[in-house]
Amino acid sequence: MVRYLDPKNRVARRFGVNIFGRARNPLLHKQNPPGVHGARRPKKSDYGLQLEEKQKLRAAYGMLTQKQLLGYYRKAVQQKGAPVENFLRMLESRLDVVVYRLKLAPTLFAAHQLVSHGHILVDGKKVDIRSFQVKPGMAISIKEKSRKMPLIQNALQGSSAVPEYLTVNVEKSEGKMESVPMPDQIPLPIEVNVPVVCEFLAHTS
Repeated sequence: MVRYLDPKNRVARRFGVNIFGRARNPLLHKQNPPGVHGARRPKKSDYGLQLEEKQKLRAAYGMLTQKQLLGYYRKAVQQKGAPVENFLRMLESRLDVVVYRLKLAPTLFAAHQLVSHGHILVDGKKVDIRSFQVKPGMAISIKEKSRKMPLIQNALQGSSAVPEYLTVNVEKSEGKMESVPMPDQIPLPIEVNVPVVCEFLAHTS
């Protein structure tokens, strides 16, 4: 299991967006990106632009590693249909992402923790693998003994609308993936040029 331990606020400041959905982000108000030369950045090359889009996608999904992104891309190419859509759909169908989208956790990193610590059930069975692929019809819920955790209660109390491919029952602390996520339904916290990311990964695979 890979955990991201570097400062998250710096990533948010770099893109100028509270990309991780954290309640407090003290560095976000600063005008320039982090670094000595943050105020004046040179024009990026094509490679630099591709790299930045990849970094934005990594951040949008909880700082996945290069190896993880490559793995998803290779599987996407092997499946029927458009590789870009397949790639994004697999990222969105990760169990930790679905838990976060269902508002069962306040942040994506909190969702990582809930899954890894065995608080999440899929169709009534414990699943502690964050990358588990949720399929349409699968029910995601919180273990009954875990529902009183402050982290979960706070998330449920502040819950709002979920993406249209999901349904949620706040009172029962559970939800379901009703259909396959479509690219235009996915609420990324920052605009990402996913085809450019796939082009970058194609050249590095």
